[in-house]
Amino acid sequence: MPRLMRHPVWREADPDQGGGLGVVLVPGFGAGATSLLPAASWLRARGYTPTNAGVGLTVGCTADLLAKLLHSTEEHAERTGRPVVLLGQSRGGGIARLAAARRPDLVCGLVMMGSPVLDPMGAHPSVMRVARFLTRLASAGVPGLLDDDCLSGPCFDEHIKDLTDPLRVPAISIFSRRDGVVPWQLCQDPCADCVEVYSTHTGMGFDPAVYEVLGPVLASWAQETGTIRASSTTPSSTSSSPSVPCG
Repeated sequence: MPRLMRHPVWREADPDQGGGLGVVLVPGFGAGATSLLPAASWLRARGYTPTNAGVGLTVGCTADLLAKLLHSTEEHAERTGRPVVLLGQSRGGGIARLAAARRPDLVCGLVMMGSPVLDPMGAHPSVMRVARFLTRLASAGVPGLLDDDCLSGPCFDEHIKDLTDPLRVPAISIFSRRDGVVPWQLCQDPCADCVEVYSTHTGMGFDPAVYEVLGPVLASWAQETGTIRASSTTPSSTSSSPSVPCG
């Protein structure tokens, strides 16, 4: 954090850059909203309107987390008057991708940081041991956690398929070969611009290089985004919309 705060990318801020564009922040597995507080502060100083996704520690069932994120995204788009940016780290980026693919009418851009969208089960074995421990707790009756169906079963199969849906919004996937949690190869989303930084997994939210990437990208999205589109698009009808070619 001190390194970030000393860097020009943090200190030099144009308060008119974002023009009030909304950004929904989706934390990683077990991280919680505090992990993205630096990002929220950086965004706010540049005229964006960040908000928490309301998904807690992001350790629950994927379907439940997606429903919460879609609700937060719709509310924030209505509040700010136009489509918003979804910015997610690790598992949060994967859930943000699902939301962007399902409701492109609410989203003007997607940022994924260290997100294993090609294989959510490919994270470091220590992370997967924690995930499986949570499913055992869920089986014992602890609410709000992953269950077995989230790691294998119909719920898993549905969402792993949905992660391959083409995106109809611009997207970037930030990855690092130093990432000790998520293999960088799993972040190579064919529908996103994949950008490499030299960062640890949990350190991405504190890395000046990440904000150097985000600055011009978010500024361009802010300039291009108009008022929220009146649309009959729903989760069941988006698949028939023309898709933007991936790559």
